[in-house]
Amino acid sequence: MSVLIELGDDRGTPLDEHRPPLRLSRRWRVAVLAAVCALLGGAAPAARLTPQVTLAVPARATVLGAGPLLLVVDPDSNPPTLSAYDAAAPDGPPRWRVTVPPAAGWFAEVAGDLLLLVERDQARGARATTARSMRTGQPLWRRPERVYAVGDAAVAVSEVRSASEPGRRVEGSVHFVEPATGATRWSVPVPSTAVFRALPGQLLLVQDNGLARLLDARDGTERGRGRLPPANYGPDNPQVVGDHLVLRHPSGGAVALTGYDLPGLVPQWQAPAEPGELTLRPCQGLICGQDEQGRWAIDAGTGARVWTWPAGARWRTVAGPRVPAEPLVILGMAADGRRSLVATLGRDGHRVSTVLPAGLTDCRRVGTGLICRDGTARMTFWPLDVP
Repeated sequence: MSVLIELGDDRGTPLDEHRPPLRLSRRWRVAVLAAVCALLGGAAPAARLTPQVTLAVPARATVLGAGPLLLVVDPDSNPPTLSAYDAAAPDGPPRWRVTVPPAAGWFAEVAGDLLLLVERDQARGARATTARSMRTGQPLWRRPERVYAVGDAAVAVSEVRSASEPGRRVEGSVHFVEPATGATRWSVPVPSTAVFRALPGQLLLVQDNGLARLLDARDGTERGRGRLPPANYGPDNPQVVGDHLVLRHPSGGAVALTGYDLPGLVPQWQAPAEPGELTLRPCQGLICGQDEQGRWAIDAGTGARVWTWPAGARWRTVAGPRVPAEPLVILGMAADGRRSLVATLGRDGHRVSTVLPAGLTDCRRVGTGLICRDGTARMTFWPLDVP
């Protein structure tokens, strides 16, 4: 049996393969773990978490987090069913249970009082979106596009079909959707294709010719425009924190980070970046980066380095909602090679807080904690102490 925890657009990466466990006594294992935690910034050993809830889910179920709801899709029912639980207390009875159309996968997010449930095909492309009541799960309207939440508003786009990079580019037009009815209120044509990013209350379109436009999500009014250089645009590039946009792009045979103001899209600073794989994510008002040299954070307005953590290179970011004002949650291997350490990344750097038992996989943030698969058809909920 397998349970899929849908990682959504901001997916994390799995932990490194486990090393063979060290042959140490329990006393020495505790001592080593305490030393590791002290080196990583904790003054004491990480606390051992106790699961708050164990939730039995059907075989091959997909588990989704959507605001205050924990959603479980059972694809083996005929037709498939969608059950909604309270994310803060998922061991209780479901708030509601409804049937949904068959699909290869699902993704969910919240726009005001709407639950936007996206149906995906075998290539992970969006096939259709149904808006449902957060209170009852009943369908309110349906569109044959991918519908994004833009704050409390909703915007529909047609994704460019790509088996290797689904959801990275859009074509046709961008449509502002009336939340109550699903009808189109305004549209903005997209010449050729463009990269689309949903931001709080606004959306960013980067066209093939490098023209970037910032549009108000309420009426489509253009709030700013500018030129951005060629880059590998995608879900994590560019990143936006407050009134600043940070783009990773090639520069003279190397790689650079350039910061722009919003809404004007005027370049403010540029800094070199390490070659190779580089991931950028917002973290508590900063831009947190991970490359082969470690983890670090910069001020999005100035490009100034705030902190550096070389040992963070092997830690993996936990998937979950993108909230720029909140810290990132990351996982690293404990000294025994079996358990996982949990840490947060924010304005003050890293803080190791807790340790998870061995055997947990596919962890992601849901509400105020982590939900993980325990090797069976059970999901366990682990409350977190996140600053």
